[in-house]
Amino acid sequence: MPQIGWLEILAIVIIAILVLGPKEFPIALKKIGSYFGKLKNTLSSFQKEVNSVTENIDIEKDLNKQKNINKENGKKDNE
Repeated sequence: MPQIGWLEILAIVIIAILVLGPKEFPIALKKIGSYFGKLKNTLSSFQKEVNSVTENIDIEKDLNKQKNINKENGKKDNE
């Protein structure tokens, strides 16, 4: 994955200032920051949901294993 250095960031900022103008540039930065914040929150909630679902699946697997072990132990006791 390519790395972005300080020189590239500086070039992007200079081009953005030239294109947007010095008055619109701070407003654009705020909007971009707001979008990244929303994206971060969305990804975080998605990750929490996925973790919750996988945890529930793991719990169900463990319960099924325990039931199978209990059944096997019950059969051995009856023999």
